[in-house]
Amino acid sequence: METCRKVQGACPRGRGGAGGGPAVKVGNMASLTLKNIMKIYPYSGDQKKKKKSKSDEGEKKTNLQITDRGVVAVQSFNLDIADKEFIVLVGPSGCGKSTTLRMVAGLEEISDGELYIDGKLMNDVEPKDRDIAMVFQSYALYPHMTVYDNMAFPLKLKKMPKDEIDRRVREAAAILDITQYLERKPKALSGGQRQRVAIGRAIVREPKVLLMDEPLSNLDAKLRNQMRAEIIKLRQNINTTFMYVTHDQTEAMTLGDRIVIMKDGFIQQIGTPQEVFDHPANLFVAGFIGTPQMNFFDARLVKEGGAYYVTTGALKVELSPEKQQILAGKNVPEQDVTLGVRPQHITLGGGSNSITAKVDVSEMMGSEIHFHVNASGHDVVIIVPTMDLSSEQRTSSGRGAEITFTFSGNVCHLFDADGKNLEA
Repeated sequence: METCRKVQGACPRGRGGAGGGPAVKVGNMASLTLKNIMKIYPYSGDQKKKKKSKSDEGEKKTNLQITDRGVVAVQSFNLDIADKEFIVLVGPSGCGKSTTLRMVAGLEEISDGELYIDGKLMNDVEPKDRDIAMVFQSYALYPHMTVYDNMAFPLKLKKMPKDEIDRRVREAAAILDITQYLERKPKALSGGQRQRVAIGRAIVREPKVLLMDEPLSNLDAKLRNQMRAEIIKLRQNINTTFMYVTHDQTEAMTLGDRIVIMKDGFIQQIGTPQEVFDHPANLFVAGFIGTPQMNFFDARLVKEGGAYYVTTGALKVELSPEKQQILAGKNVPEQDVTLGVRPQHITLGGGSNSITAKVDVSEMMGSEIHFHVNASGHDVVIIVPTMDLSSEQRTSSGRGAEITFTFSGNVCHLFDADGKNLEA
């Protein structure tokens, strides 16, 4: 995955500025600890009555746990965040990631568990006293104020000296490359410029922790790409701890030192971008991380002559030595499995030991072609570099064409009946 390869150069994140200069000191660096954090939204009187009705329970449209205390939006959330670390919470809508961020900010009450910032218990500390700043999905700028005044406003509320306010605002504007817009009002700015102003208003406070709740979701694709790069530069220029929420796994993969993947209020996996891509803990993570998503096949794990093989359809693949060692060490028995293979790891051909499929759609993407095929009733995506195909193959592999494909044993991901990775 191209994104993952890029991350390896980005994740170590030097502390120097974008132009190679020294980092600007913003914030008193802080570690965060979330211990068994839970968020339960209690029932109202009417909801309690409805809960007793079995028919209403049958119409439940959420996978969140329901208890006598209410609906559990975040369940047993445990995470240690180091000084200056960039943590990304990612998952589908309604998984609890924004709720978790708001509990850290103090905008939501913590139902159970403990939140520590630099070792200090923060559960009952007012938001204004937590030394955090938050950037929201909406820019929330004051339309009647200039960019300068928008950024200076939180410092004026603290009655900070004018020269100190001016220094901080101009320093933040230089970091974000918005110095030339300081005298403009928000209506004269583009979406990306407004978001930079919102970020600037947060960092002038020099917070210990900078929280960002889907800050790029209102931007178009081109601006999102630009702003991702801006946030990486920002991170290199300021010394603070980041906690970032997104539903976009591309943002998570390119920005985070570590990613926290959530579903239905539970943490599914915590790891570096490369770890969660290469070693997904379960079926959900495997399908969520990666674009296009991982292909899944009904398969069987078998053992012959002391070696593990996976079979699906007419294809039989011997697993790699590394996978053999892991499975043998855990004494994994033969069983039905879900086999996962990423589109980039499938190759066309394979002769008699292959899977036959029909092409539904072929998408020319410039340097590669995405084949959407049907194999034994399953939709499968295959990514093939354009240079690996002859001109005849490119033109003859359109809709309705029959192709064969295969893959090697080192790219197989095996999940048991409960969806857990057998190698985890």
